Amino acid sequence: MTCAIHGASLQDTTTADEFLLEADNPTEFRTRRSLHEHSSHVWPTTAKGKLMGVSTATARNLFVCLSFFLVSTVPLRPALAQTQKPTVSYDEKKRQANDIAVTVVVSGISCTCARFTEDIRNVVNDLGPDGVRVLPVLGVGGLQNVNDVLFLKNMDMAVVDEDNLRLLKKKDPVLYANVEQRVQYITKLYNSEFHVLARNDIKSYDDLNGKKVNFNLKDSQTEVTADTVFGALNIPVQRSYYDNDEALKRLMSGEISAMIILTGAPQVTLSKVKKEDGLHLLALDQESLPKHELRELFANYLPAEITHQHYPNLVAEGTTVPTIANRALLVAYTWPENSPRYKRVAKFIDAFFGKIDQFNTPSRHPKWREVNLSAEMPGWVRFKPAAEWLAAHRNPALSADTTLGQSSPELRLAFEKFMQNYATTSGRKTLTSKERELLFTRFLKILAESKAEQAAVR
Repeated sequence: MTCAIHGASLQDTTTADEFLLEADNPTEFRTRRSLHEHSSHVWPTTAKGKLMGVSTATARNLFVCLSFFLVSTVPLRPALAQTQKPTVSYDEKKRQANDIAVTVVVSGISCTCARFTEDIRNVVNDLGPDGVRVLPVLGVGGLQNVNDVLFLKNMDMAVVDEDNLRLLKKKDPVLYANVEQRVQYITKLYNSEFHVLARNDIKSYDDLNGKKVNFNLKDSQTEVTADTVFGALNIPVQRSYYDNDEALKRLMSGEISAMIILTGAPQVTLSKVKKEDGLHLLALDQESLPKHELRELFANYLPAEITHQHYPNLVAEGTTVPTIANRALLVAYTWPENSPRYKRVAKFIDAFFGKIDQFNTPSRHPKWREVNLSAEMPGWVRFKPAAEWLAAHRNPALSADTTLGQSSPELRLAFEKFMQNYATTSGRKTLTSKERELLFTRFLKILAESKAEQAAVR
């Protein structure tokens, strides 16, 4: 094709649209071209045969040249562009992502275990090629969390409660015969207090006889423990199974008389309750329930207290609400040693235990002050990488409270003196391991408050 601006003959009058059509659909192009050549169409001209002062031939030539200029500046096919090579292959990126990930099954999003796992993720996560990435998975809690670790694919760890193995073996002795070899604990995390929130017309557990009481979700840890408690008290109730937020709404409307939550205090939903809502927490101890025998409950659960500091709108200042508590544990599925998943969980334990001092800060959940990495759990087997880490670092049972600024021998000596004073004042010379653990928690609280007062004086 040639283009002549000043009077040269037009060798080809193909337009830009026709050029593209010829490239994509030659048959249609030839049809249109034939019709064009035999048509009587003429370009609009003036009386002297000019278009806007320019001869028709020149105008056509200008149009064709401009069309070719525009076409030549735009790539005709995207495939002509060079494809940039990725810095890492898809398969390699996929491998890297999976090599660092470990999963932790927790309960609902308002559970203390979910907040704990979020804290762990925020402290431990390292997304580098050789790092660790913690992926929390929302489950139901309780026995279901144990089943998720046992039977669901790709579930590495879970937060469960201490009584779960005993209850599972009781439920199905054959299926769970060797469950302690398949699911083992990494560490105890915190105590989960048994909360029963009731309307003000309900004064004690006995007043709930025949009433509607929410047991949280089916198979949740709350339902498991509540079933044990109300069974031991022999108090029949009408059960419902709403999540915490829905249960609170129905409690305030009067549809149900009480709701139960087993979790570490303070709990998010209960913290929303206002003084004017007409709700309170029920006490669970021998003094509040003199007609009931509670020895079986306290043989399996810890004595505990819910305080004004936990819920200022539910517990009057200077008072406490006695109750029981379960131990929340971080457990792992026992992958075969030297398998990739076993090594990932071992790497997680090394990162988590190695950074335990970073959890005792105001930005983390206050229950981190209860964490005792070395605490032994009767009836459970310690996961081997956790046991090896503790042995290698010689982390004694009383060294977990890093906020106190004392070495473990000093802390142990102080606690032994505390126990001697308690034995003298109470007259009790022998304590169970659970009672001793509860006293240790109280001791740490007193010591922390004393340290805070000293800092304020300075």
